[in-house]
Amino acid sequence: MTQKNIKILLIEDDPDLLMTLSLYLQKYGMDTECAEDPYIGLSLLAQYDFDLIILDLTLPGMDGLEVIEKIRENSNIPIIISSARNDLTDKVIGLERGADDYMPKPYNPRELVTRIKTILRRTNIVAPQSENRGDFVVDTKGHNIKFKNKTLELTAAEFDILNILVQNRNSAISREKLLYESKHIDDSSSIKNIDVIISRIRSKLGKIDNSKSYIKPVRGVGYILIDEA
Repeated sequence: MTQKNIKILLIEDDPDLLMTLSLYLQKYGMDTECAEDPYIGLSLLAQYDFDLIILDLTLPGMDGLEVIEKIRENSNIPIIISSARNDLTDKVIGLERGADDYMPKPYNPRELVTRIKTILRRTNIVAPQSENRGDFVVDTKGHNIKFKNKTLELTAAEFDILNILVQNRNSAISREKLLYESKHIDDSSSIKNIDVIISRIRSKLGKIDNSKSYIKPVRGVGYILIDEA
């Protein structure tokens, strides 16, 4: 089976550096999406699935440290700060706000590749076949999900959608990602079909525990599964 390329979001206002990094990372099987504006970068993150972000700090309209806070409101995606600002305070604040690494410019792109691979190995390379996620236990081999120790009766499409939400619990996931990452939903299906499937899943969860709504809509994005591990 062909392994999918690592997908990197570059938020950097230097077009020359963007081009240099993009071309270099592609040599190592890493696809890149570039944004010179932080607001565009945040929009791309809400719409598409990325494995890691490389973030400059000095950006137009919004400081990179603020961008980190915005990202961490909805996502645990790894972040590498790439900045010419070599103030120790920036580094400390960046890491405190949730960045995973800090690379002061200039640096060798080869070192960046090494740090990317190291972070991804540490964070999310392989998911176990059976994984306990708070109230949810996903068995990918058996293709079933238990909720509060009770096996849910799910269609193949419902399993796909709930599995994606569980694996990204407490993070907002777009309807587009739910649609295109599902193996059992036809590519020509409408985004509205996701709402129908979500409604069926919520109904099945409610039959086991109706004390609260575990899957909530996120305006302008999609859905989020709230589950405290």
